[in-house]
Amino acid sequence: MPELPEVETVRAGLAGIVTGRRIDAVTVLHPRPVRRHPGGPDDFAATLTGRTFAEPRRRGKYLWLPFTDGDALLAHLGMSGQFRLDAPEAPLLPNTRVLFDLVDPDVPLTRAEEGDPGMRRDDGEGASGLVTASEPSSSSRRTPGSPDQLRFIDQRMFGGLSLSPGGAELPAELAHIGRDPFDPAFDLAAAVRRIRAKRSAIKRVLLDQTVVSGIGNIYADEALWRARLHYDRPAGTLTAAKVRELLDHVREVMAEALAQGGTSFDALYVNVNGSSGYFERALAAYGREGLPCRRCGRPMVREPFMNRSSFRCPWCQRRPRRRAI
Repeated sequence: MPELPEVETVRAGLAGIVTGRRIDAVTVLHPRPVRRHPGGPDDFAATLTGRTFAEPRRRGKYLWLPFTDGDALLAHLGMSGQFRLDAPEAPLLPNTRVLFDLVDPDVPLTRAEEGDPGMRRDDGEGASGLVTASEPSSSSRRTPGSPDQLRFIDQRMFGGLSLSPGGAELPAELAHIGRDPFDPAFDLAAAVRRIRAKRSAIKRVLLDQTVVSGIGNIYADEALWRARLHYDRPAGTLTAAKVRELLDHVREVMAEALAQGGTSFDALYVNVNGSSGYFERALAAYGREGLPCRRCGRPMVREPFMNRSSFRCPWCQRRPRRRAI
């Protein structure tokens, strides 16, 4: 699942594309990505058509696209969700699931926005219950080749899109998510206290999005390597100073990753222009099993933890005498 740097890269890219633009039509090519929307694909398309986007927002690795009317489109990227910008006439990439036709707010309304139901379902060959909110009028199109269609692509379809009523400031679905280290309202002292109150392994605590959000497996391993901490060290045994140091490393490594567009191991993570991040080249821990530690030169190891892999240096990050509960 994309972590904070990857999601922030997507958010920043979307901000320059959707902010201030109106949805002229919505086409649902597969129902699964909108499965969380109570009304189903037809209602999803009809409900979103005609709304105008405000600037996209993020908390940790969770993304939402507010509307100017106070609601929001909640976007869960899952393992392989992507937003891509393209021209409406461009061929669809494989695994394209939902299309949003975008127009500037001064473009005349289409029939769908004026109240014509205009909904159709195309059950022809190759369609998976295609649903669209009316055909966009010719006046809604920009000059040929202009990139005005936002496409949601999801190979594995663990992600999804749903409307969050009144969720422009913070969707209710995300109210339990803790603030991330880049949030201006992030309270470092409170985060340190919450972490030190835990008896579980420090990596487990870092991955708990209700404590500090935005950290996933990659950047947890990177921060722990920088702090010389074993992933199974009980959080409550760390001093306040050590926890502050660890959180400094979390922010530091994620800022470095963000500057390089995030970490992309395959084509499942790209930004809105289809470009991959390249922080993978700078990773010191994650994915480096058998390679020399960048600090001491000893081979890095991979070990199972929480149904995933943890990467560490057996010399710099020695196993604690006391294991976490």
